[in-house]
Amino acid sequence: MDKMIIEGGEKLKGTVEISGAKNAALPILVSSLLCEGRSTFHNVPELMDIKTVVKLIRGFGAEVKGAKSIRVDADRLDNVEASYDLVKTMRASVLVLGPLVARMGRARVSLPGGCAIGARPVNLHLKALEEMGAEVTLQDGYIEAKASRLRGATIYFDIQTVTGTENIMMAACLAKGTTVLKNAAKEPEIVNLAEVLKAMGARITGAGTETITIEGVDRMTGAEGTVMPDRIEAGTYMIGAAITGGDVNVLGCDPLYVDALITKLIDAGITVETIPRGVRVCGGNGIRSIDIKTMPYPGFPTDLQAQMMVLLAVGNGLGVVTETVFENRFMHVAELIRMGADIIVQGGCAIVKGVPALKGAPVMATDLRASACLVLAGLVAEGKTELSRIYHLDRGYQRMEEKFSALGARIRRVPA
Repeated sequence: MDKMIIEGGEKLKGTVEISGAKNAALPILVSSLLCEGRSTFHNVPELMDIKTVVKLIRGFGAEVKGAKSIRVDADRLDNVEASYDLVKTMRASVLVLGPLVARMGRARVSLPGGCAIGARPVNLHLKALEEMGAEVTLQDGYIEAKASRLRGATIYFDIQTVTGTENIMMAACLAKGTTVLKNAAKEPEIVNLAEVLKAMGARITGAGTETITIEGVDRMTGAEGTVMPDRIEAGTYMIGAAITGGDVNVLGCDPLYVDALITKLIDAGITVETIPRGVRVCGGNGIRSIDIKTMPYPGFPTDLQAQMMVLLAVGNGLGVVTETVFENRFMHVAELIRMGADIIVQGGCAIVKGVPALKGAPVMATDLRASACLVLAGLVAEGKTELSRIYHLDRGYQRMEEKFSALGARIRRVPA
């Protein structure tokens, strides 16, 4: 098992190219299960979660080839079970449930795992499938669902759920009649998925709004699609430039998709400007403390909360981080405190008092975004930081150490 060694104190400078979005690529790859024939997907990031979903898709009988451009031939599927061994490592595996029931009439999917950042129940997925006529049971840790053919329905999500919206949107593509999703999640990744589904023959309107309408079709065929750039990866490098006082061009980043982050960085005294194909971030002489509250898109993303806490930890003054999306997403706080951060957690809020400097220390990652947070902390800290359990990092960031090294950081991966 590898670990990361980071020697802080270097200002990041240069240009970084953002990879395809993990959170868009996963449902897009799964969407191939709806189709007869071959689909080709471009700009797919090379990540552990992508390898997991490829294994999952192959397990259903599909042929999968390629890396950055992946070809999936799901013309003949011969299995509808997603085993615990694969699903336990990645919560997004539950996305196969809707497509399998819609196309094959049944599915048996293990209850999902993934990062330990909260319960994140799949009950909203199951309730929606039942409203579409599926018979759903839970047995021995598996979700079993079956329906001769799903039927259109009006689905109201009690809370906005990204994977729930994606799962039911895919299921509705082959349902009989029209499905309306209300209080749907509005993330750009959902828009990206809808674009691919429409290329496959789906009839979808309203993606990116709180009401999505899907008119079911009898069959879908393979098509080509492109995965959008990763706005969370982009945000991580933007914050890295800000905290180190650097000057970085982040390319492949649509400013619209990171608007909430840009607003907060500017509030903190960081210079952010739009450039062709991305943004330029320049750190100043000081960082003003600000308050952050995570919200569903277009609010401030929970997936950048941990990274922004590093910025507050070295800022001037007192800032409050309020987490409203996941109830257990402050596990990185204890590790930041080991590095000298002054943070007090009170329920769903973290009160962060800026300190003159963080100090390098041995730290341990607890989840994907906490891993990125601790890398950033190491970049700005005095001395050496050793980050263990970086397999979390490999789930969502493509060759992070190489990208940061190209920007002048002293960071390397070594065997633990």
